[in-house]
Amino acid sequence: MSHTAHIRSHRKPRRSASSLAMRAGVAGGVLSTLAVAGASGSANAAEPVTQTLELPTLTADLAAQAAQSADATQQAAANYQLQAERDAAAAKAAKQAKADLAEAKQKAAEAKKKAEEAARKAAAARASRNAERTTLAATTGSGVSTSGSTATGSAAAVVAFVKAQIGKAYVSGATGPSAYDCSGLVQTAFKQVGISLPRVSQDQSTAGTQVSLSNLQPGDILYWGGAGSAYHVAVYVGDGMFVGAQNPSSGVGEHPLSYDPPSGAVRVL
Repeated sequence: MSHTAHIRSHRKPRRSASSLAMRAGVAGGVLSTLAVAGASGSANAAEPVTQTLELPTLTADLAAQAAQSADATQQAAANYQLQAERDAAAAKAAKQAKADLAEAKQKAAEAKKKAEEAARKAAAARASRNAERTTLAATTGSGVSTSGSTATGSAAAVVAFVKAQIGKAYVSGATGPSAYDCSGLVQTAFKQVGISLPRVSQDQSTAGTQVSLSNLQPGDILYWGGAGSAYHVAVYVGDGMFVGAQNPSSGVGEHPLSYDPPSGAVRVL
């Protein structure tokens, strides 16, 4: 007997065909399971890809909403600015209106003051003329002065000249020979006797010595209004009469002192 005959062989016994088939089936099942799991895993892994494809659409929507929000904010800011400008303009207009009203009130007050002053002066002038009329009436008993009724010398020449102009026309600014205004007649009359008088009634009313209306002499210059601010002049010709270029409707004429009592008189002869 061989020395190895008692040792059991360690060679593995051959597996039977059925055992191999079972193992193949198990392996196949495992592989199938893995394949299904892999397919399932692949399917599950594909879902994020679908979500990733949707992100651009979400981003565009968000951008549009952000743009709309920015436009709305900008429009609101523009509205606030427009309202602020309107409020500022209204405040400026109100301030200007207030200033204009204050200025108008001030001007109205000044105009009222001037009107009151003019009325006061007019009242004073009327009072002065009434006083002169009273003086004339008291002196003559008829309101006509009769002193110095006869003119002589230069005064007679002046009186003769103005009487010769009676009936001629009154024309503003005229100094003869066919027409005169009041101061033009007086200036031309005294020029006949070599006396040069100022051209206008205001200056003629202060050209000589002031005399009382109760002591008139032929050739005296009568004036209406204040001395230095007279608005009319004429020549006293005696017997309570004067000759003057009155106005366009009456022309040069002779009238009694009571026709229009003068304010004063000056004597240059």
